[in-house]
Amino acid sequence: MAVEKGAYCTLRRLPTEIQRPMSDNPLGQTVEMPDTYAPEVLFAIPRADARRALGITGALPFSGQDLWNAWELTWLAENGRPTAAQCRIRVPADSPSLVESKSLKLYLNSFAMSRFPDAPAVAGIIREDLARLTGVPVGVELESPAAAARAIQALPGRLIDELEVACDAWEVDASLLEAGGEIVEESLHTHLLRSLCPVTGQPDSGSLLVSYRGARIAPESLLRYVTSFRRHQDFHESCVERVFLDIMDRCAPDVLTVYARYQRRGGIDINPYRSTDPAPPADLRLWRQ
Repeated sequence: MAVEKGAYCTLRRLPTEIQRPMSDNPLGQTVEMPDTYAPEVLFAIPRADARRALGITGALPFSGQDLWNAWELTWLAENGRPTAAQCRIRVPADSPSLVESKSLKLYLNSFAMSRFPDAPAVAGIIREDLARLTGVPVGVELESPAAAARAIQALPGRLIDELEVACDAWEVDASLLEAGGEIVEESLHTHLLRSLCPVTGQPDSGSLLVSYRGARIAPESLLRYVTSFRRHQDFHESCVERVFLDIMDRCAPDVLTVYARYQRRGGIDINPYRSTDPAPPADLRLWRQ
């Protein structure tokens, strides 16, 4: 059912076939930008293929979420007055599918010329659409511009970016990781995470937090390892899962959290969190976000 431009929005169901062929993926293609509610533009990417490549075929070895912040959401109130909000989306790591980021941008922009009674109604529609797409309940919160204007925050622990380390590995190399000696509990972070989109080849830059308890991880080795992602082509979520698995395999910590905060693209920042701790991550707004 079409929604007339500027008209009160009628909730529409997603197509029955959620899993569409990769040729329908809008990423890397020129597509029309809808400006009235269009849930059909959402595109699901199954997690199984990427995880199979990482050796994950059974129960997940981590808990976690993908925390998305969308900063360009706007819609019309019932009287036609535009309204804006930040949209925070939490997708559990055990969802069968994730939502492709360009399709999410198209979807959220499709609210711009449709009318809704209030912010809770908008959040409810987004929550229902994304739950059907990903296969699990999804958290959706809207914040007004005043509430969303949070101060810039810093990652906890030691920044390792200024270590005098020679970096010459530009493909992911887990053998660079070293740990041993005394048992410690600490956090290390870097702002030098960079990977490439597997479809467009465009760079994705971000910050990475590694918190653990176990044999001390040599910070120089962690920095060399993180910078080895510099030409690696993969989605944000898969990069973080690879980091988690590599650290577990090479360093064997008792407790581990890997949390990436990526620079926003298309008005959306994506922040995957994988951990031995099931607690949800804090939504830290960093200097590039």
